[in-house]
Amino acid sequence: MADPFYTARARVEKVRGVHRRATLEDGTTVDFGVHGPIKTHYRLDHEPDLPLPVDYIVAATAG
Repeated sequence: MADPFYTARARVEKVRGVHRRATLEDGTTVDFGVHGPIKTHYRLDHEPDLPLPVDYIVAATAG
């Protein structure tokens, strides 16, 4: 197997409940959690509306 050409260095920490905060190597922070129908389905109405991790993946792919 070839050596990796890129290694992502990020830290993800639990803030509260399903709220997570990722810190990238350059110091950029990103908050994510749940929203919309997923939040309702899992009865997480007490949680803040935050983008899902997959929302960031879709946005990065489209960009």
